[in-house]
Amino acid sequence: VQLQACGGGLVQPGGSLRLSCAASGFTLDDYSIGWFRQAPGKEREGVSSISFGDGGIYYGDSVKGRFTVSGDNAKNTVYLQMNSLKPEDTAVYYCNAWRPVVGGSVDYWGQGTQVTVSS
Repeated sequence: VQLQACGGGLVQPGGSLRLSCAASGFTLDDYSIGWFRQAPGKEREGVSSISFGDGGIYYGDSVKGRFTVSGDNAKNTVYLQMNSLKPEDTAVYYCNAWRPVVGGSVDYWGQGTQVTVSS
């Protein structure tokens, strides 16, 4: 069971990146998938999420209108398209898969991918 996040890199302000979160060993259809980020010295922040079950989508206020989350069931992968990037978007980005189970919940985390926005 594994989540693999990738797609980070160095980009200039105003640029774009697309992050991918690929699952192996389980099906993302059953989960809510969240993107989080953590910058040095700051707390982890929820960026976006998508639920294949009910189609629910969430964006944090700081990324609304710039980031788009989507999923590809056939590839068992969720994407985060990030446009109009700003220096304050610099962080390590993580994906998380979560679903409730009797008595609690199950969740998995990807290893994180670094996004650096700088000129």
